[in-house]
Amino acid sequence: MAIRVHTLLERYFPERRVFLKSDTDTRFIRLRPLPQLLASLGASAIVAWAIIATAVLMMDSIGSGNFREQAKRDQRTYENRLNALASERDMRASEALAAQDRFNSALEQISVMQSELLASETRRRELETGIDVIQKTLRRTMKERETARQEAEQLALVLEDQGATPGDQDETAADGTLDFLAAALADTATERDMVTENAQTALLQADEMAAQIRFLEDRNDQIFRQLEEAMTISVEPLDKMFRAAGLNTDSLLDTVRRGYSGQGGPLVPLSFSTRGEDPSPDAMRANRILNQMDRLNLYRIAAQKAPFSIPLKDSFRYTSGYGMRWGRMHNGTDFAAPHGTPIYATADGVVTHAGWLSGYGRLVKIQHEFGIETRYAHNSQIFVKKGQRVSRGQKISAMGNTGRSTGTHLHYEVRVGGKPVNPMIYIKAAKDVF
Repeated sequence: MAIRVHTLLERYFPERRVFLKSDTDTRFIRLRPLPQLLASLGASAIVAWAIIATAVLMMDSIGSGNFREQAKRDQRTYENRLNALASERDMRASEALAAQDRFNSALEQISVMQSELLASETRRRELETGIDVIQKTLRRTMKERETARQEAEQLALVLEDQGATPGDQDETAADGTLDFLAAALADTATERDMVTENAQTALLQADEMAAQIRFLEDRNDQIFRQLEEAMTISVEPLDKMFRAAGLNTDSLLDTVRRGYSGQGGPLVPLSFSTRGEDPSPDAMRANRILNQMDRLNLYRIAAQKAPFSIPLKDSFRYTSGYGMRWGRMHNGTDFAAPHGTPIYATADGVVTHAGWLSGYGRLVKIQHEFGIETRYAHNSQIFVKKGQRVSRGQKISAMGNTGRSTGTHLHYEVRVGGKPVNPMIYIKAAKDVF
């Protein structure tokens, strides 16, 4: 077997001699087939390793370049997206300010319209009272005219009877009777003319008052339409906002109404004397508008007590939302901004915690109405104390990196009845209102 292998190797690797010659001597090195085979295999292995290593290095270099370019493209895309979000946020903020201005303007117009409505209603009642007085006067005058006419007829009969008496009656008495009858007839004629004139004047005044009443009714109808449209435009977005936030509007308004302590109290329906009759359509219409205005006022109060705003006023970016993250539930929304960025309360409430708490770091808790609580975590500074009452938009802390945090940001939570809910529900619900 060894001989056969040696013969096969000699066919491909024949024995070779390498001569080494010097000035005084000549020597050679014999290269047998097996050493040549080993040398060839070694050289081939070295060349193959060099090729593979070079290919790996080139692929790694190309891949690194692609990753860097991709990272740069992603970074540019992310920056463009952040700029777009910042622009959209600024635009939404300006729209919110404009909406607030429109809302205030609508309230002012509603107040003016309400004053005009009450004034017109008072004028209408005065006109109705005047018409009643004129009608009573007219009826009394007509009765007096009938009475005077009957007296005149009786006097005429008496005159005729006296003219038919025997001629021996006293002429002086007859003359006195005639004078009395003439004066009575003259008074009756004068009174009749006066009654006729008063009746015509009363009819003219009645027509004029009827025209004024029609004018006031048209104006009231116009005012009612404007008020109804204003109420619809103002109340429906607020009602939609509260329903989108998952709040029961009826129980919410009842809660606000029970706790209302503002100046003047809630609006109450109009109460007019109807003399036992059903309320007029205008009164019912006015009461419906007042109910809508009362609902609008209660919604306005409730909106201040619920967290329908963003806790930051400076530029920021969303870094993490509500939901599962890294296998754990993330109960809030994260906002990233520079260290020390002011943080503001999103609604009126009372501070229930202001200090360090486990993974939250420096934490502020605020208890609001309707069983709602908001939390502001990882602060660098806290500007409020436990038990302090705060208003919506009041600065309560500064953004930081305390607690279990990987970078400067605000962790914002909203809890209803102790259970966390997505804060973006409230923020998005108020986007088209405030």
